[in-house]
Amino acid sequence: MTTLTPTAPETLPQPPVAKRVPKLNLVHGERRDDPYFWLRDRQDPDVKAYLDAENAYTATVMRPTQALQQRLYDEMLGRIQETDMGVPWRKDGFFYYSRTQQGQQYPIYCRKQGSLEAPEQVILDLNALAAGRSFLSIGAFAISDDANLLAYTTDFTGYRQFTLHVKDLGSGERLPLVLERVTSVAWARDNRTLFYVVEDEGTKRPYRLFRHALNSGRHDLVLEERDEAFNIGVGRTRSGEYLILGLGSHTTSEARFLRADDPQGAWRLVAPRVAEQEYDLDHRGEVFWIRTNDRGRNFRLVTAPTSDPRRENWTEVVPQRPEVMIEGVDLFRDHAVLFEREGGLSQLNVMDLRRNTSHCIAFPEPAYSASPGQNEEWESRVYRYSYESFTTPRSVFDYDMEARVATLRKEQPVLGGYDRTRYAVERVHATAPDGVRVPISVVYRRDVARDGRAPLHLSGYGAYGIPNWVTFSSNRFSLLDRGFVIAIAHIRGGGELGKAWHDDGRMQKKLNTFTDFIASAEHLLGEGYGARERLVIQGGSAGGLLTGAVTNMRPELWRAVVSKVPFLDVINSMLDESLPLTVGEFEEWGNPKNKDEYDVIRTYCPYSNLEPKLYPAILITTAFNDSQVMYWEPAKYVAKLRTLRTDTNPLLLKTNMAAGHGGASGRYDYLREVAFDYAFILWQVGIAE
Repeated sequence: MTTLTPTAPETLPQPPVAKRVPKLNLVHGERRDDPYFWLRDRQDPDVKAYLDAENAYTATVMRPTQALQQRLYDEMLGRIQETDMGVPWRKDGFFYYSRTQQGQQYPIYCRKQGSLEAPEQVILDLNALAAGRSFLSIGAFAISDDANLLAYTTDFTGYRQFTLHVKDLGSGERLPLVLERVTSVAWARDNRTLFYVVEDEGTKRPYRLFRHALNSGRHDLVLEERDEAFNIGVGRTRSGEYLILGLGSHTTSEARFLRADDPQGAWRLVAPRVAEQEYDLDHRGEVFWIRTNDRGRNFRLVTAPTSDPRRENWTEVVPQRPEVMIEGVDLFRDHAVLFEREGGLSQLNVMDLRRNTSHCIAFPEPAYSASPGQNEEWESRVYRYSYESFTTPRSVFDYDMEARVATLRKEQPVLGGYDRTRYAVERVHATAPDGVRVPISVVYRRDVARDGRAPLHLSGYGAYGIPNWVTFSSNRFSLLDRGFVIAIAHIRGGGELGKAWHDDGRMQKKLNTFTDFIASAEHLLGEGYGARERLVIQGGSAGGLLTGAVTNMRPELWRAVVSKVPFLDVINSMLDESLPLTVGEFEEWGNPKNKDEYDVIRTYCPYSNLEPKLYPAILITTAFNDSQVMYWEPAKYVAKLRTLRTDTNPLLLKTNMAAGHGGASGRYDYLREVAFDYAFILWQVGIAE
């Protein structure tokens, strides 16, 4: 492979220099200068000018990679079947599905009545909705019981501020009802009463439940959650019998319920919240099935009579098991499917409720992901799930829970002669400094020698108890086929090994997340998976906090860093309770107003720990309309780092001015972003083709 020659530093324009405006905070006796605080004012024309200047500088630095970016885009697009259709799923006499058309950015949602041979009805064409706009995201999507009305929410900025609409599926017309800041919706059984949740205008916390009967002109406030650590969300049980309102913080929850055929009735409490205890529920017959961690961090299953579901009436069905995390339960008339995680891997445990038997669906690979699919029919004996791995494209199966037979309905096509046998997948473990074994999922081409010379791409997340899924991406083969070894470190703070794994990587134990990642990198290098001088790391959001922290801790270990919408200014953001997410996330990071919690955050906050020294090449991407990690965090980080670093490696900031936390919403625009990131990575390890 040939080497890509970057533009010589002396021929590049000088990088932007952000102005410094004095801003002093005194926190627990520590003087904290924040001269880039002014970047928070999105209305200030100087802010946009600075971001535009950084974008222009990034474009100039990356200009030599333009041909490579185009090659990457073309080959990634060439693996995708652009005109395609999802596997239909059935509900209330209709078959629902989505499809895509070549050249169009977004899916089209459709249905057919009675059979798949019936005429197609387009429910919602996202391309038509997005016409003339640079961004579109759909949030809620709920169809009334009589299948005549669709309630859905749209976001056209990326700020995750959704607007509710109702569409008459018979006439195709939208009703005049338009409601702002709606986060979740659910229909009552009368096909005219809609329950919806709205968010706080400033903090974006979902906190109020309303009831609205169409054409009534009334919007009745049902409940307001006043605890700022709690969010609320409304939904419907698969049985259709009950509406459920969930109220929860990161560590504590409670639920209320209402019969779906009694929309004017009073919502009843299942069990009052107890600190550090969580529960959620579904319905079957005369009982609620409740998943709770009241007797162990990994949750157990209990039932409770719908007539009186207080804790005193809970009966255990499946005990808490220290080695198995119960992540969710899908209930049907005759079966239950437990979505579990054991040994870091997902599994589906099928329970026959008539015969009182259970079994797990077997999966064939050492690293994979399995997840529930679209299962809307209450009386079904067939369970739909998705399966994928590094080398197995996303596959939809229908599993006969009686016959114990899985039928493949569709494997996502990969064009261009993809051959999965050319690649090897492994599950290995690193040893953390405290002796804990950290799982790592690895994939590479079989003809890549494990001789310590290959380029190595390592990613991680490690927060909120969210597992870092081993998924298939046809884009990834643009790196694998150029000789990369790709690895995911399943570090503490995530949920791969249950709640304890999360607990060991949050609050006072957050440093374990970063030392786990460093140990994972050193293990892979020590075992010859890649070259030390060709190691690239990547993370997004809380994973961007990870990459920022380990870059400060061990800058010499990484050749390059790619951080996507990274959470970099932890202390300043967590001191500001007016920002979205802050109060609720005191239970994840800690509250820096408390001295002991501040002291922990102070040890790893990326922005606070920048100092004069050599740093690796860094690409940071962000979005102007991001409501989860505000654009100013990466902007401030880059501005400060420019004044401190003693190296001449690329330091690039790229801001999408028309998107949010997830980046571009259109599928072609998204591919352009991936091609850009990959071109930076390949440039840094010396690959040009």
